[in-house]
Amino acid sequence: MQARVAAVHASTVHGFSKFEEDHIVLVEGQGVEGDAHAGTTVKHRSRVARNPQQPNLRQVHLLHAELFDELLPRGFPVFPGEMGENITTRGLDLLSLPTGTRLRIGASAELMLTGLRNPCKQIDRFQPGLMAAVLDRDAEGHTVRKAGVMAIVTTGGSVAAGDAITVVLPAEPYRPLEPV
Repeated sequence: MQARVAAVHASTVHGFSKFEEDHIVLVEGQGVEGDAHAGTTVKHRSRVARNPQQPNLRQVHLLHAELFDELLPRGFPVFPGEMGENITTRGLDLLSLPTGTRLRIGASAELMLTGLRNPCKQIDRFQPGLMAAVLDRDAEGHTVRKAGVMAIVTTGGSVAAGDAITVVLPAEPYRPLEPV
């Protein structure tokens, strides 16, 4: 199966969920045009409070639609955009990709993965118990964060549902994604 964009979302206000759009425009070095989290410096409220000058490694949030498939039978009806992602993907194991992976999307856009989304208490405000449902443990007992990945925009362009996604891995040795 070819990796594809399942849906795209944006919001001009800081809130948990984002609104579905026909397309979004990625702006190099900024993020999603018109989105509250776009910019060269961090925009997430708790991070701004700690240090407003830190670089924005969370310009674009990507989440795999397969997570929704996993959550629904467990009693969590969650749909694209509701967990605050800008791009919902299908057919791509985002969580297994290394730091620095580039995703070429559509005709011209390119993102570089910077890390994992570290889920916060807002997830439980959205649906009680959802935080525990998006966290898991691997065979060694390490925490597995399933709430998506974060990226920066390296090449701007328009992105829409149905666009193909091409994965370009960084040079080895690979570094696993860490929370950002």
